[in-house]
Amino acid sequence: MKTFYFDNNATTAVAPEVLEAMLPYLSDFYGNPSSMHSFGGRVGSAVEQARAHVAALLGAEPEEIIFTSCGTESDSTAIHSALQTQPEKRRLITTRAEHPAVLNVAQYCERQGYHVVYLGVDSKGRLDQDEYLRVLTDDTALVSIMFANNEVGNIYPIQRMAEAARERGALFHTDAVQAVGKTPIDLSHMPVDMLSLSGHKIHAPKGIGVLYARKGVRFRPFLRGGHQEHGRRAGTENVPYIVGLGAAARFAVGHIQEERIAVARLRDKLEQGILERVPDCIVNGDVENRLPNTTNIAFKNVEGEAILLMLDRFGICASSGSACTSGSLEPSHVLRAMGVPFNYAHGSVRLSLSRYTTEEEVDHVIECLPGVIEALRAISPYKD
Repeated sequence: MKTFYFDNNATTAVAPEVLEAMLPYLSDFYGNPSSMHSFGGRVGSAVEQARAHVAALLGAEPEEIIFTSCGTESDSTAIHSALQTQPEKRRLITTRAEHPAVLNVAQYCERQGYHVVYLGVDSKGRLDQDEYLRVLTDDTALVSIMFANNEVGNIYPIQRMAEAARERGALFHTDAVQAVGKTPIDLSHMPVDMLSLSGHKIHAPKGIGVLYARKGVRFRPFLRGGHQEHGRRAGTENVPYIVGLGAAARFAVGHIQEERIAVARLRDKLEQGILERVPDCIVNGDVENRLPNTTNIAFKNVEGEAILLMLDRFGICASSGSACTSGSLEPSHVLRAMGVPFNYAHGSVRLSLSRYTTEEEVDHVIECLPGVIEALRAISPYKD
C-alpha cells in the first residue's frame, strides 16, 4: 500500500540532496574533525561549512551556531545556561502551549525553587501580550517561548516579545523547531539570545540539532568534557549528520517561498475539502497567523486515536498532536490550554504537509476522511 504522509511536524523524509551530501562522511572521509592531520582537517572543514550554511538560514554568524544532538538538548542547554549564568534571578517565563522539551524542564526548575510563570492562551491559541508585560519583571532570568506551535501551527510574535524581554534585562530563548525552514527568520534583526532547531524537521536526519547562542551572551555548557564546539558542547562531532543538516539548511534557504505559497495552497485545499464534506468539525488555532504546512481539525464526538487508526488503513499517516506525547488518551495540553470543548478536543487530528506533498495525496485524504468520521460517529458512545 502506498503511504500518504501527513505527519511532517513529527518528522520529515531525508531529502535526496541531504543523503548524497552525507554519504562520503559515512565512508571515505571518516577522520576526526579535531585531529591535527590533513585527513581530519578536511572533515573539520566540512563541519565548518555546514555551520556557515545553518548560520545563513538563520541570519546568524557561524560562531553563534552550536551543533547538538536534537532540539530537546538545545532547549535544555538554553534554559539551564540562562539560569546558571544569572543566579541572582529566580524567574522563568514560558507558556502553557510549549513543547514538552520546554515544559518538562520548566517544571523541573519549579521543583528546584524557581518561580515559573506559564502564560495562558486564548481559544485560538494566541498569547495575551498584556499578561506577558505584567509578569516580565526585573528578576526574570529567561523567557522561553516557542516560535511556532507544533500542534496547531500558531506563529507567535517573537520579535515584539524578545524586544520587551531585552528592555527588562531578561534573556530570550525560542524553540524554533517547527518554524525554521517554513517561515523567514533573521536573527541579525531579532533580539533573540538563544534559539533551538532540529534537523529532522527540515529534511535532515534524526539525531542532529542546533543551539544558536548570540555572541556576547554568557553561556554554560550542558555537556562537559572535551573542547568540541569551542568548549560549548563536549563530545566528538556527528560529522555525517552535521553535513546533512548543512545541506538541508542550504536547500531550505531557497525553498522558504515554496513553503509559504505552494505548501500553504495544498494545506488550504485539504482543510477546505474536509470542512465542506464533514459536518461538526472546526479548525483549531489561529488560521490568520500560522505555519503554511499545518492544519489541526477537531471532529465532534469522535476519538482522535480511532480516526488515526482508520486513516492508517488507507495508508494515511497523521497525528493527534506532539509525537513526544502520543499514546495518551487525554486531549493534548495545548488544546486544553486553549479551552477547546472536550467533545471536540478529544477528536482532534493534526495534518502537516511538506514540499514533497502532492495534489494526489491531498485528494486521497479528502476522499477517505469523511467516510472514516461517518463510520466512527455511527458507533461513538459520545452523543449530544
